[in-house]
Amino acid sequence: MAPFDLTGKVALITGASRGIGAAVAQAYVSAGAQVVISSRKLENVQVVADELNTAYPGRVLPLQAHAGRREETERLVAETVEHFGRLDIAVNNAATNPHFGPLLTSEPSHWEKILEVNVQGYFWLCQLAAQQMQRQGSGGKIINMASVAGLRPGPMMGIYSISKAAVIMMTQVLAAELGADNIQVNAIAPGFIKTKFSRALWDNPMLAQEIESRTPAGRIAEPEEVAGIALYLASPASDFTTGGVFTVDGGYTLT
Repeated sequence: MAPFDLTGKVALITGASRGIGAAVAQAYVSAGAQVVISSRKLENVQVVADELNTAYPGRVLPLQAHAGRREETERLVAETVEHFGRLDIAVNNAATNPHFGPLLTSEPSHWEKILEVNVQGYFWLCQLAAQQMQRQGSGGKIINMASVAGLRPGPMMGIYSISKAAVIMMTQVLAAELGADNIQVNAIAPGFIKTKFSRALWDNPMLAQEIESRTPAGRIAEPEEVAGIALYLASPASDFTTGGVFTVDGGYTLT
């Protein structure tokens, strides 16, 4: 397990009040990291921190931050470094999708909100985390949560799909630019996962059946099933892996 050991590392995970973000936090703490978890509402992320700190006292710090606002992301990174002394791993996991329907029915407010959080917000954290890692001089890991919707259009999720395609390109651009600094930048593209974010899909019997029938694995995944690749991409095992887009979709994109 040495290649996957995160002892001495500090990780920051946005959108970690539940689902994939909380599962990734659990994996990182279990591997030895100190972790900052953030969400738009402190009380939501506090619950996750309390649970993890029961097993790993003092290893998890919950912080409030709106992922789409640069000033709050600046504060988030600064408080992470102030509390734990450094930043080695940054995970962009926060996301939003207020529009569900044909792309032509979307409104300006839908575009503004989705791009604010899913694209601009991701870049703010990438930029601030990379600058901190460069100051430290010991490299680092940046992991962006994309989606299979960024690889092919998600039905009725046009703006969201566009935003996740942008995340993938952002990941590749930054991987090329930061390679010389020993900072690896990768993206994870989950398929259909049982999270609150995607509940409208998997909690609908007809939609769930359609998804499962198109997925070679024949089922919808649990958030914990994304945590393994997130651990790999945060660990020394992935030191020569950068610019990658890793699907965790049960084979959905093969069909």
